[in-house]
Amino acid sequence: MNWRDAIWRFRDSREYLERVRRGFPPLIICCAITGGVHGAEANPNLPETPEAQADDMYKAYKAGATAVHVHARDPKTGYATSAKRTEDFYKVNKLIRERCPDLIINNTTGAGAGFTVQERLCSLDARPELASLDVGAVPLRVKIKKRLPPLSGRDKDEEIDTFITLNYAETELYASEMKKRGIKPELEVFYPSQYWYVDNLIQKKLVDPPYLIQFVMGFAGGGIYATPWNLLQMLDELPSDALFQVIGIGPDQLPMITMGILLGGNVRVGFEDNVYYRKGELTTSNAQLVERVVRIAHELEREVATPAQAREILNISKEPSQYP
Repeated sequence: MNWRDAIWRFRDSREYLERVRRGFPPLIICCAITGGVHGAEANPNLPETPEAQADDMYKAYKAGATAVHVHARDPKTGYATSAKRTEDFYKVNKLIRERCPDLIINNTTGAGAGFTVQERLCSLDARPELASLDVGAVPLRVKIKKRLPPLSGRDKDEEIDTFITLNYAETELYASEMKKRGIKPELEVFYPSQYWYVDNLIQKKLVDPPYLIQFVMGFAGGGIYATPWNLLQMLDELPSDALFQVIGIGPDQLPMITMGILLGGNVRVGFEDNVYYRKGELTTSNAQLVERVVRIAHELEREVATPAQAREILNISKEPSQYP
């Protein structure tokens, strides 16, 4: 499939009806196996170490995940302090590649609160194929639980109340560093005015089509409310030659990803975004979340993309990154 075959006028009613009849492009499922904020204290099944991440991702890969979103963590504390160290990302990537030979690897540059731009850029040297790029400033306020034995690193509950700043020049730096390394940016849009940053990167030719836009729905304090109307608004302002992917945070995950599938987009699930499978029931593995997406997609007559198909849709190298 040529990537242009996966791009269409998502807002055009007649084209939507045509797609319903002849079929949408294959669905890309990204799995965010861990994260940079909450850890195993929020759900004991959340993988923190490189080995645990690789093992859990292998199950998600077998379940149908097309791509993996990687955070490196300090296993002693559970914090994302490893964002300062390329070798930590490299280890996770290498272990995942050994188990999942063709999976698309996507490293974070978001990491967590409290890092400099240069510290966040360290993940790019671990040779991912995609990398997240937050476009604009994001407020962050979240409560995280203390870590009881056998976990360590935080002996009391804490509240993070901060503001992750990103100006135009910094987003341009992220994009130019990714382009220099042949890494495709995954442009994370938390609210509509961040499209100014997206447009700036496109106009300066710092990103190449198809542009991968990820809607982060329901990020408390820093993101647009996760409602059908708001998701349609985000889609309504999508630039030309762009693909979109939908995230729903916490209880918003299921309705948002279902809408993303219905609208012809792609989706992300995983422990980073949701530690519960349903109300009161902790998620057992990333594979459990991926399996649910696959079931929904099949019921809605969406084919799930293989990594090879996803590489064509994203217009990235057909040869998976290697970690000798």
